Amino acid sequence: MIHDPLRTPGRDEGQSPEGSGERIAKALARAGVASRREVERLIAEGRVAINGRTLTTPAVRIDAGDILTVDGEVVGEPEPARLFRYHKPSGLVTSHKDPQGRPTVFQALPQGLPRLISVGRLDLTTEGLLLLTNDGGLARALELPSTGLVRRYRARAFGRITQDRLDALKAGVTVDGVRYGPVEAVIDKARDGASGANLWISVTLSEGKNREVRKVLESVGLKVNRLIRLAYGPFALSTLPPGEIEEVGPRVIRELFSDLIAPEDLPRGDRPQWSRRAPVSEKRREAAAGPVAATGAPEARARPAYKPGWARPKAKAAGPRPPRKGPARKPDAPRPGMTDLGGPGGGKKAHAVRPSGSPPAGGRPPGPRGPKRSASPPGRSGAPRKGPPKGGDRGPRG
Repeated sequence: MIHDPLRTPGRDEGQSPEGSGERIAKALARAGVASRREVERLIAEGRVAINGRTLTTPAVRIDAGDILTVDGEVVGEPEPARLFRYHKPSGLVTSHKDPQGRPTVFQALPQGLPRLISVGRLDLTTEGLLLLTNDGGLARALELPSTGLVRRYRARAFGRITQDRLDALKAGVTVDGVRYGPVEAVIDKARDGASGANLWISVTLSEGKNREVRKVLESVGLKVNRLIRLAYGPFALSTLPPGEIEEVGPRVIRELFSDLIAPEDLPRGDRPQWSRRAPVSEKRREAAAGPVAATGAPEARARPAYKPGWARPKAKAAGPRPPRKGPARKPDAPRPGMTDLGGPGGGKKAHAVRPSGSPPAGGRPPGPRGPKRSASPPGRSGAPRKGPPKGGDRGPRG
């Protein structure tokens, strides 16, 4: 795109009148350039320009026809809202940069994703579901308690407690001057040991303040040593493996959050834009082509090497097959007891001829046979039954 400074004439410093357009920091953040704080720093360094004029203050609003540049490069149109489910493992900081140099969530994300921000945060040792989005307004709306999104956790705690004491948390609790809303905690499993008891507790809340689950359970004498977030609103961790990320479909976003996202920022289509797994056809194509050489042509696929002890196919001997051992049989001489039906040279079929009076092979010699036995059981043939009839003597009474 060629920039024309005369495209928007008559505008002072490239700034829209107050009350119209969108703030420059928000527009650049939605375009994936940087966060709003980072945009303010870029403006202070003189690296952001609008319609060819360098900005000196972030208090600027832009219109649809304005051209934004950062370090001389034109900023593209902002992307529609996108949402991702991420299974955060333990040991990652939910931040873009950590002053202590610890690994962060956004450093562990795979390549090819847009610039994302987290919906809320999870502690360093907390694991489980973390929502990521490219829309700061959507992230803020999902974090507010007024939205009413329920968070579900599973905590492993050390200590002893009764369900009645946990039920008292439904009325809320104040810890170190901070008021926490209703918390529902249910004991799932308890195991007593020599030094104490380990409990698995399901926790449900809707505020999500800083370290809320740990502080609330510590107020009743429990020390949490493992915490897993299972669900955030309508989204569940399900079977997502640790460290994996999955994009939420555009249709789901439209159906659930159409009142939280501006109409122009709603995503279109039905399928997610990002998928970590390659299509099946691409995998088959790469497997069939084999490795690509430095010249750009696919190399010949090498035959797999057999491990020691594996069965190998026997090599076929070259040349004609050796003759069978034993006396050769003439093709035109019939075997004893066989008759040739096709004339000289052998016919199509041959059958054995048994002389009259000779016993069949494997049978008994012919002779007078006994009476034929009936296959029916006694009493069901036509022969009269011997003995008195069934039921006893039916002679005259009296």
